[in-house]
Amino acid sequence: MAPMKVVVAVPARLESSRLPRKVLANIAGKPMLQHVLERCQKASTPDAVVLCTDSIELQELALEWGCSVVMTSADCASGSERIASVVDHLIALVDGVSSDTLVINVQGDQPFIDPCAVDSMTMEFCSRQPTPDVLTPVYRMAAERIHDPDVVKTLVSANGNAIYFSRAAIPHVRGVPPSEWHAHASYWGHVGIYGYRADVLQRWLDLPYSPLEKVEMLEQLRLLEAGIQIGTFPVESESLSVDTSEHLAIARRKAIHYRPGQEI
Repeated sequence: MAPMKVVVAVPARLESSRLPRKVLANIAGKPMLQHVLERCQKASTPDAVVLCTDSIELQELALEWGCSVVMTSADCASGSERIASVVDHLIALVDGVSSDTLVINVQGDQPFIDPCAVDSMTMEFCSRQPTPDVLTPVYRMAAERIHDPDVVKTLVSANGNAIYFSRAAIPHVRGVPPSEWHAHASYWGHVGIYGYRADVLQRWLDLPYSPLEKVEMLEQLRLLEAGIQIGTFPVESESLSVDTSEHLAIARRKAIHYRPGQEI
């Protein structure tokens, strides 16, 4: 079998609902999106790093930064849908075929994404037989984060597949005060990176409507409701995603002392 082609696709839009124009927020002298793209380009396994956006402004900036761009519709409901809408273009960019192309979705609001996390995704994906449909990293959560609705939790089965994703703490520990749940169950957080076999993304727009995706506002639930398995693999820690002004303030403080290779 030919080696798997690897594309890192970074979906980004300017007018995010919670923090408009956040991908251009200044962090340590650079727009957040530039940090994301440059760090992805430092990974050793991708054949291409591509910005997927509907914004001409972001397109022009990314080209100045030396990054490839694929333009999308403005009507995409999620980052994965944005990538799925142009997946054939992404496959063509690396001269791949759908079943042997890995598309790694790295959100445009992760300014400290570790290039090693991208390479780990590739190695994990390529080492599994049969080739997974979807993979995503998870990490053991600290007790104080379990009940934070901004942190996505993952319920993981014995074989490592994701059972469910939620903003609520899962599992619920019956008869125990929530402050003590961490002593009775393992809690896994979700790192917002996905590895897709490209042919799975080609089916995205044909997947049935997902009520769970709508109520939780978590795009991966569309896959689970459609019966598509999402495998997981453990990593040491999370990668900061900037969703609010508070997160942005944290990122700016962290950037003062941050060194490449560190987790925050």
